[in-house]
Amino acid sequence: MRDETIPTHCPYCALQCGMNLRGGKAADAVVEVVERPDFPVNRGALCGKGRTSPALLSSRVRLTEPLIRSHATGRLEPATWEEALRTIADGLRRTRDTHGADAVGVFGGGGLTNEKAYTLGKFARVVLGTSQIDYNGRFCMSSAAAAHNKAFGLDRGLPFPLEDIPRTGCVILVGSNLAETMPPALRYLTELKENGGTLIVVDPRRTRTAEQADLHLAPRPGTDLALALGLLHLVVAEGRTDEQFIEERTSGWADARAAAMAHWPELVERLTGVGVPQLREAVRMFCDAPTGMVLTARGPEQQSKGTDTVSAWINLCLATGRAGRPLSGYGCLTGQGNGQGGREHGQKADQLPGYRKLDDPAARAHVAAVWGVAPEALPGPGRSAYELLDALGTDVKSLLLMGSNPVVSAPRAAHIEERLKSLDFLAVADVVLSETAALADVVLPVTQWAEETGTTTNLEGRVLLRRRAVDAPPGVRSDLQVLGALAGLLGHEKGFSSDPEEVFDELRRASAGGPADYSGISYRRIAEEDGVFWPCPAPASQDGAEVHPGTPRLFLDRFATDDGRARFVPVAHRPAAEEPDAEYPVLLTTGRVVAQYQSGAQTRRVDELNTAAPGPFVELHPQLAERIGAADGDPVAVVSRRGRAVGPARITNGIRPDTVFMPFHWPGEGRVNTVTNPALDPTSRMPEFKVCAVRVEPAA
Repeated sequence: MRDETIPTHCPYCALQCGMNLRGGKAADAVVEVVERPDFPVNRGALCGKGRTSPALLSSRVRLTEPLIRSHATGRLEPATWEEALRTIADGLRRTRDTHGADAVGVFGGGGLTNEKAYTLGKFARVVLGTSQIDYNGRFCMSSAAAAHNKAFGLDRGLPFPLEDIPRTGCVILVGSNLAETMPPALRYLTELKENGGTLIVVDPRRTRTAEQADLHLAPRPGTDLALALGLLHLVVAEGRTDEQFIEERTSGWADARAAAMAHWPELVERLTGVGVPQLREAVRMFCDAPTGMVLTARGPEQQSKGTDTVSAWINLCLATGRAGRPLSGYGCLTGQGNGQGGREHGQKADQLPGYRKLDDPAARAHVAAVWGVAPEALPGPGRSAYELLDALGTDVKSLLLMGSNPVVSAPRAAHIEERLKSLDFLAVADVVLSETAALADVVLPVTQWAEETGTTTNLEGRVLLRRRAVDAPPGVRSDLQVLGALAGLLGHEKGFSSDPEEVFDELRRASAGGPADYSGISYRRIAEEDGVFWPCPAPASQDGAEVHPGTPRLFLDRFATDDGRARFVPVAHRPAAEEPDAEYPVLLTTGRVVAQYQSGAQTRRVDELNTAAPGPFVELHPQLAERIGAADGDPVAVVSRRGRAVGPARITNGIRPDTVFMPFHWPGEGRVNTVTNPALDPTSRMPEFKVCAVRVEPAA
């Protein structure tokens, strides 16, 4: 690899920025990131995380041999692969034989490639026979997915390519800080304004992204639903609805309209803290533009009413004719690197490959035929992510975990840590010894992004190819090799290939005819076309049939519902699961910083990133700081009914006086997810990461 550059993609967020790698092929060779300006998503731009990503390839910062917990010492000690795999197979088999298949759980991650996610779901259902599988992507955009399906009949994060965003007339960006979470994507908003478009940002903090806005709305955390309903009320009251679009392309408007009219502007002002003049200005900006988009992220979605909140924003798009038309629509900004593909192919509790529903008899029959099993042999839907983690040690006795770190990332994290410790058996496959891996009975060192080939699906629905560029260190194996070996030890010697292209070809067959149809996509096409947008069905016949081009823009002719119409969903505001009171008078909201990613298990091992963002902090308004007697930099504690997190005060006028903010990348005393509320959305089962009641006090 010394003189060649290998095109691939960043291992982090759902932009999946294109990059080239150059350096040595051998393990631990110095690998250099080189710009890939021809890739359309980022045009060569990278954030610090992408630029420093080769640092994780070094054997000095990662696992390079299996570890087994010694009965004599209680410590994790080096072992051979044969010992480690046999111990895992015996542990899973023992639990299954003693307590039944559903006593064995599987937990995956939104960073796994499509091939790994597909194989993990197949392994759980075919080899283990368990229904107890879910993944950390449930904590990402499941509320948006549920609302997408209700309204449009299909969930794809963005139903249009990113290149459309700068060409629309107005963007309402809700609960997203792109400047920190996806820095290369900020240029789309910059270009929007350069083209004469306008930007409205909804966020309780004046973030670096909000500073770019023509209008910044700062609602009280947990009131995004009321805000969207108030805007729709004004759209109706001011006669700005698109009656022709509503009549020809939607259903259910009467009920949704009635629900919105119960949220008059003065009420919404009291609920949200956003003034009526600002509400009217937002409606004017959005409706005066010839085209418009609403883009949401974790802010409105990670709530116990996240599905209804997203539905309200979709209703605003439908009522104004901003959906199913060029340069208009609702979209969700997916977070994790393969958050989109990770939920399409079977590691989610209720889904089979191709975004098929597990309780659909036709879907079960199709996938079972590809897998060579009887449909009735497939288990039914299982628990969602938090419910699965909460059941550890009671109903679920053993767990196989890949690519996730719930000790830091799960809500009510200290409780989940105790549940993990209560398991009879825990096996973890990871690149590094994360806080969760450190609790395991067996830890397996696995390959990572540049050491393996596989596909991911970015936030646009563009299926991409990550290429193997360097050799993994000796002693490291791929997740596909791990699952294939475990399947063999558990009596399934066939059907679990370690070759990613073979797995992808099987995935194509399993997805064929499903909502997320990949059957017309191949590694060759992805490489030649800079990715292919799903759905992309294979030709019915190979005899000169035209190849499907992929679908960059959904819903232009019809929506994916039975009748082709988008559905309004009537929703009403309700409080957060936990409102402030005398004991806990302040609202906590959470998020990310630019230099760290997710639970920080990887980025905290990169010196440059750790220097830029060495630890947690508590962002609070000067009024709140004065009330509790805290100066900038003083250690303060954020305390909820569930736990306590500590960080230095960062005092700023850029946050509401009734709100504090903490990022969630760190373990230890700054682990904010010790504090967060696990209350679940009734539809998506999304925990309420984004709002809970706390008190803030000087730390002892």
